[in-house]
Amino acid sequence: MAHFAVILSGCGIFDGSEIHEATATLLALDRAGVKATVCAPTGPQMHVVDHQSGQPAEGESRDIRVEAARIARGPVLDLADVDPADYDAVILPGGFGAAKNLSTFATEGADCTVRDDVAALLKAFHAAGKPIGAICIAPAVVARVLGPIAPVRLTIGTDPGTAAAIEKTGAVHVAASVAECVVDEEHKIVSTPAYMLAESIGEVFTGVSALVEKTLSLC
Repeated sequence: MAHFAVILSGCGIFDGSEIHEATATLLALDRAGVKATVCAPTGPQMHVVDHQSGQPAEGESRDIRVEAARIARGPVLDLADVDPADYDAVILPGGFGAAKNLSTFATEGADCTVRDDVAALLKAFHAAGKPIGAICIAPAVVARVLGPIAPVRLTIGTDPGTAAAIEKTGAVHVAASVAECVVDEEHKIVSTPAYMLAESIGEVFTGVSALVEKTLSLC
């Protein structure tokens, strides 16, 4: 049985992992017969957002891994304890957490930094020739880490501003529709736009299911 790591960045679109995308990933993996281990970094989120009002919740602080456990329905493996040798591939769902907690892309764009533990893990999977799947805005994180190393091809959909920021990292952006995946077979990177374009959870599941299938085929 294939074994994938799934990196979450909290819980909730505005300050963590996008719940529909994370759930679609776990469901698609389960249906494909793939074992999934949910992992996340330990440490505070950039901020906490009240998802009812859409505004920052002043004075609140939440831990990324503790919040990710809400989606995983239980304990989540600390990213620091993930050994790429134990996995066949890794997938990163989207949500603003990818751009706020795993990286500073939300505030700094192409000049962002990526958490050391996230960057090290992505580089290790890439160096080992193991596939990386990235959903929604998460390809921006992959681009920032691997773009300076290799001209990796990926997509966030069709947004020109985000695509331009990705290309500044050295990566190559490929426009794609919500149901499509961009597959970089040379570097074993698969990406799909999800809620960068999707207007329904059904559209998200279509794209994410295709991503899981393509990622598994590269193992």
